[in-house]
Order: sequence, then C-alpha cells, then structure tokens
Amino acid sequence: MLCMPFLLISEVALAAGADTAGQRLELSDHWVGTLCLIIFAVAYALVIGEERIHLRKSKPVILAAGAIWAAIGWIYQQHGIDHVVEAAFRHNLLEYAELMLFLLVAMTYINAMEERRLFDGLRVWLVNRGLSYKALFWLTGILSFFISPIADNLTTALLMCAVVLALGASNTRFVNLACINIVVAANAGGAFSPFGDITTLMVWQKGLVSVQQFLVLFLPSVVNFVIPAVIMTFFIPNERPEPIHEFVELKRGARRIVLLFLITIALAVSMHSFLGLPPVLGMMTGLALLKIFGYFLRMTLPRSLAKKRLRFADDPQRLQSLEHIGPFDIFNRVSRAEWDTLLFFYGVIMCVGGLGFIGYLAMMSEAMYVNWDPTYANIAVGVISALVDNIPVMFAVLTMQPDMSLGQWLLVTLTAGVGGSLLSIGSAAGVALMGQARGRYTFFSHLKWSWAIALGYAASIWVHLELNAHLFDVPIN
Repeated sequence: MLCMPFLLISEVALAAGADTAGQRLELSDHWVGTLCLIIFAVAYALVIGEERIHLRKSKPVILAAGAIWAAIGWIYQQHGIDHVVEAAFRHNLLEYAELMLFLLVAMTYINAMEERRLFDGLRVWLVNRGLSYKALFWLTGILSFFISPIADNLTTALLMCAVVLALGASNTRFVNLACINIVVAANAGGAFSPFGDITTLMVWQKGLVSVQQFLVLFLPSVVNFVIPAVIMTFFIPNERPEPIHEFVELKRGARRIVLLFLITIALAVSMHSFLGLPPVLGMMTGLALLKIFGYFLRMTLPRSLAKKRLRFADDPQRLQSLEHIGPFDIFNRVSRAEWDTLLFFYGVIMCVGGLGFIGYLAMMSEAMYVNWDPTYANIAVGVISALVDNIPVMFAVLTMQPDMSLGQWLLVTLTAGVGGSLLSIGSAAGVALMGQARGRYTFFSHLKWSWAIALGYAASIWVHLELNAHLFDVPIN
C-alpha cells in the first residue's frame, strides 16, 4: 500500500518500543541497497522464465527474500542498531500471514468443490448444450466474468478453458480467441470484487475500499471485457462443434459446500465491516464449518452407500462405481492448495517489503505520485502490471500508500486488475492457460490482440473517470 514508507517504518518501530527517527538508515544509495535491487531483479527474471527453465516461481523469490533481509540485517548490525529490522520484518510477515490464510481457506473450498465434481458437472452441462462456436465464445466469457468475483480469476479461467478444449480442440483459431476472451473476462470480473483477485483482496484487507465501494467498478469492468470480445467475435468460425454427450453425477454434499463457501465469505465481510476484525478471521471460521461438515460426510458415508446399493441393485455399472467412493478428507483438500503460488506470495511480499525498508519505494512514490498526476501514475501501474505481474506492483503501491482519494484508489485497483490482460504473462490466468492450451494459446497469439484489449483498458478507465468522478473528491478515512 502506498502510504509514506517513513510512516510505515515509524509505526513498526513504535510497535517494537523503539524510536526509528534516528535509527533508520537510508540505504537506497548504499552498495547494500544496490545489491538487494540486483538480487530481486535476478529472482524476478527467473520467475518470468519459469515456462522455459521449469523452475517453480516460488524458489527464486524465497531465496531472494532471505538474501535481501539478511543483507539489511547485517548492515544494521554493523551500525549497532538492534530490533528495527526485526520489527519491520515481522510487520511484513503479518501482512503475508493474513493473506496466506485467507487464500488457503478459499483454495481449500475450491478444491473441495472440485473433489465433489461440481466443476465437472458445470463443464459437462455446457458441453452438452450443442452451442455454436460464437455462442460458446460469449457464454464462456460471460460465465468467466461473473464466476471470477467469487471463485477467483485463476480457477475460473481454468474451468472455462476446459470447456473450450472439450468442444473446440480441433479448431485452433477458436481455442486461441476463446482463451484470450476468458483471460480478459476473468481479470475484469475479478476487479470489482475483493475476492476476485489477489490485488483487490490486498486493497480490501487494508481497509482502503469497502465491499460496497468495489461495486462501482462493475460498469468499467464490463466495458473492459465487452469491447475486445465484440471485436474478436467477428473472427470466430461460423461453425457448430459436435456435441459430446456425457453425464456427471455430483458427489454427496456438493451443493452444501457451495452454500458453506458463501456463508464463509459473508462471515469474512461481516467481521471486517461490522466488528472491525481482519477478514481472515471470518475465513478461518468458515474453514471450521467445512471441517465439521467433512466430519459429517465421513461419519454418514456407510449409511449413504448402503442406501445407494439398494437403489442401484439392478444397475451393475452404478454398483461398481460405488466401490471407488472414499470418505471426504478435508486435510487432503488443504494439501492440494496451490502451495507454489502461496509461497511465491511470501517471497514477493518479503522482497518488496525489504526494498521498501531500504528506501526504494519512497523514491518510487516520489517519482510517480508527487511528480506525476496520480491518474497518470495509476494508469501506468496497470501497464507495468502486464509486464511484471500485478501482485508485486500492487503490494509496492500499498506499501508506499500515497495520499489519494477513494476514486484514485479504485482506479489503481481497476488498472492493476485488468492491466494484466494486455499480455498473456501479465496475470495468473494467462500464464495458467498457456500451459493448459499449450500450442494453441501462446504469448504471441495473445499479443496479436493486445491492441483490442488496450482499447478496452482505455475505455474502462474513461468510464470510471466519468461515472465515478464524484469519488475523486472523497478522502480515504
């Protein structure tokens, strides 16, 4: 968040019982600061090259985080200053812990829904509709836009891409355009919800924007999705794929888990909005509900199987399928969370926090939010997020925490969320789909349509500036 880093450091020091005014070292022009900057640049270059070198993205950034904070700690020890670095590190660790636990609960619920075959059921329902390529293009895009605010943009993109590949695997042009549309729609849908993207979640957890205030980004997000979709639809093959007739039976408790997930989100929102408590408390309480429901499913499984064996006594195939049904294991769902992503967030937050402690974020804040108009700075954040990834960019902004109005904070939330759609590597959804639709959706195939996506990006900013102009005079409390 972008508030003056000096304020952040002073708060950390006060929490540690120390006055940092005379203890904080300015290292941005010191060789240690330069070394830390190089370490982070090398680590992030390895992250960008993950697809080529097959090195998981969490590994270089975790190592870089350790090296950066060790270098900072060493130089402070040389000056005889204790506790200041420790307090600053703990502050960043708390930021990460809240984010990680929130995401862990969300991922566990998504994995539980997947295990109960909810997503398989949705995929088969779509596949069996017998839709044309153009209808499928729009339906997967619209569903991506409206599912991502709840299920997050990455999960939504993977689900919709599975539908596209199931029906259009033989038509490369359709798969390519549909994947681009899904990435844009999922990122746009995630921008008007605190649960749709990591960046919006970070902004919400900081208390800068409330759940209701996120909703004013709905129309700008619609514009961001619709403009490139309308342009691309003219290039969709005017054909109809062969329908695939398949049946998927949901496992017991699938719909109730969806209900529990909605209750969990409501708990997170309520505890944050009405009780002033961190949203992660509501999420962890919701995880307890899922664990108790998992216990219920496990204890009642024998009785459920006995009833089904009687019901399917004349259907040998269904009886055989019952033999493979095992108990619901909540800890197995937790273990299937995307740990590489969660640990990547740790590395990024710690690296950016370390660079902020050194003083680089103060320099960036001065360059962008003092020398530039905040509107231009926030638009630039979206473009940068397409090159670097929106998570470290947004965390840097939140760490700097410039003095901006509500309208400007909503603008940077919008641009950071949808700016990643400009390039396939700019968002988790784009990177994931390059692997899922390998060879049919690539960096360069996405790049060919970046101009259309850029039109949607510019139009969404214009709509926000015009529609929500009154919010640019509203200060952040």
